[in-house]
Amino acid sequence: MKEESAKRYALLLAARDSEYVIKMYNGYFNVFVQAFGDDGENWDLFRVVEGEFPKLEDLHKYDGFVISGSPYDAYANDHWILRLCFLIQKLDAMQKRVLGICFGHQVLCRALGGRVGKARTGWDIGVRKVIMAESLFQCRFLDELGEFPPSAKILECHQDEVLEVPLGAEVLAFSDKAGVEMFCMGDHILGIQGHPEYTKDILSNLIDRLTSKELLDRDFGSDVKAQLEADDAERDFWEKLCKSFLKGI
Repeated sequence: MKEESAKRYALLLAARDSEYVIKMYNGYFNVFVQAFGDDGENWDLFRVVEGEFPKLEDLHKYDGFVISGSPYDAYANDHWILRLCFLIQKLDAMQKRVLGICFGHQVLCRALGGRVGKARTGWDIGVRKVIMAESLFQCRFLDELGEFPPSAKILECHQDEVLEVPLGAEVLAFSDKAGVEMFCMGDHILGIQGHPEYTKDILSNLIDRLTSKELLDRDFGSDVKAQLEADDAERDFWEKLCKSFLKGI
């Protein structure tokens, strides 16, 4: 019997590693692999924010792709963002599984015909309760997860949002801050506005960096960090959901 080859995934990194993440995790790549990877898999890193993309002739070699968060706007016209939109369209045509996180969620929406812009209610940072829509329970690629909770908490950090999903997409979750916290297209595209890969310390350090650059009000940042100490995101649920989607298990 022919031995099944190891699954292969690609992280399309749309952010540069912070000093903190390098020190504590040796880069965001390891954060994602720890969250979504399993033993025996191969994971490749492409720093798309720096113009590093997989070759089109190699796309068929991958079982799935993950697009990370980013400080950039998904609706901007930087060359690398436009190139990423083209790649997403190619992967969609190939029916490759693509998971988008935060910026990745938004750029998936843009590339496939939806609309993205500034969040109507401003920054959303901290622990957010996400409500599951009825459509989530009909997703075949999540069958193995069994029963779903009616809601689940997730770490968030964004000031942009999906305003309108692409034609044919299904809204899978929402919150009191965003109408589209999660969406899918068929069985191969999944976008999540929150950060299932984040740990509290990563978000806390990011808040410190945003306040030091005066991109975030210091008092607001302090309040969010206090909330982080008092509340917990349900990382296990979100990691299991992402793995189930990526691996079809």
